Amino acid sequence: MDRMSAQMARLAFCIFLVAGICFSGANGAASPAKQSSKNAYATMMYMGTPRDYEFYVAIRVMLLSLIRLKVDADLLVIASKDVPQNWIRTLHEDGVIVKSVENIENPYSYRQGFNKRFTLTLNKLYAWTLVDYERVVMLDADNLFLQNTDELFQCGQFCATFINPCLFHTGLFVLQPSEKVFRRMLHEVSSLRSNRDGADQGFLVSYFDDLLDRPMFHPPVNGSKLDGLYRLPLGYQMDASYFYLKLKWRVPCGPNSVITFPSAPWLKPWYWWSWPVLPLGLSWHEQRFQTIGYGAEMPLILLESLFYLVTMAVSIIAFKGFHPSLSKLCLMKPEQGFLLYPNSLKLLVLTCMVGSYLLPFFLVPRTVHPVIGWGLYLLGSMSFGVVLKNAFLLPALPLFTPWLGIFGSLIAMAFPFYSNGIVRALSVGAYAFLAAPFVWWALTKVMSALDTLVEREALRVWGAGASSKFEPQSLLMKVC
Repeated sequence: MDRMSAQMARLAFCIFLVAGICFSGANGAASPAKQSSKNAYATMMYMGTPRDYEFYVAIRVMLLSLIRLKVDADLLVIASKDVPQNWIRTLHEDGVIVKSVENIENPYSYRQGFNKRFTLTLNKLYAWTLVDYERVVMLDADNLFLQNTDELFQCGQFCATFINPCLFHTGLFVLQPSEKVFRRMLHEVSSLRSNRDGADQGFLVSYFDDLLDRPMFHPPVNGSKLDGLYRLPLGYQMDASYFYLKLKWRVPCGPNSVITFPSAPWLKPWYWWSWPVLPLGLSWHEQRFQTIGYGAEMPLILLESLFYLVTMAVSIIAFKGFHPSLSKLCLMKPEQGFLLYPNSLKLLVLTCMVGSYLLPFFLVPRTVHPVIGWGLYLLGSMSFGVVLKNAFLLPALPLFTPWLGIFGSLIAMAFPFYSNGIVRALSVGAYAFLAAPFVWWALTKVMSALDTLVEREALRVWGAGASSKFEPQSLLMKVC
């Protein structure tokens, strides 16, 4: 399937998903899994970050996608002891083996400039303690498997991919478990071996510092296992950023088996807001839909949607038949009121407008499908916008121009027929350039409407003689 067909297929998938088939999930085993293979795919899970739940969801999707690919290996999670027991039970039901471990203390965390999100990543070294297995493929949660990669178990004592010209990536690597190597690594950690980032990445790059000079891995046709260290072809760790430039799936070398997302933590593919900034995120959600589904988030999504719809209805009914201006703020005589400047009123309305776009963003469940997430966000911002319109008698088109601009930007970024990433970036930039004057026009119209509203209220309260008393820059008002 070429790129255009793939994009259209994903769009059809999104429509199918939003139509209501969101509650599917994977049925796993009823009891904890036990070792049944000589090889394993493993990942780690620990607590203490604001994104613990999201990574738990990502780990389930990744491991269950491996089951769908019919890998001939055990699936294993190295979990710190504080991982919630209900998460552990769910992993067991998925057919995943869970090994509980104590967190490895990170001595690099005391360095200036250390990123705290790397504090427990050295737990990845526990992969070398899985001595019941001949080979282990150690994974990060942000891997997207396109096909079975069991041939990796034929690699040597350590194998990794260089997605950076000089540094290999530890989001996927092959290892031969060894207690001796594990103890040596712990000693090197306690001795503060050179580590550029204080995480597992920097430590392993330093520990296997000659990997760049090792031969490229090619799986033996007879199925035998190799000895030594090897570089893995790029196709086992395709950096998703390559897609953003070329807008195509394939890299020119390697098996094109695994896509990785080594981006900023808040731009991982499972976050609904990352699409369409990260177009490949839809592929991750396809795998989630086929594995664990979205049933866990759907009750909250339905309740939130109902809240927004009720909010819009109530705002329309509540202000109908009442004088809606300034939301019960009434003009009073000087001796009865306090001073409120029109500019302060404009600042209040502007703050509410900004809040109407920010608040729904934080209320949407983080790991829902992007179409559902963006739809719920747009519904929420429209709901709060309707409240503002009715409360302050604001003109509808200027008030909702930013809303239309956001909707248009999603269309501009998601347009499926760009030839490459440069054209896509230029198109989005051109859209922003053309939309900016409309946003400015909308802002000035809203501010002008507020001036008109204040003057009209002065006439309503003080009568026809208000024009001689009213000063646009100073208005006496009081909360009723």
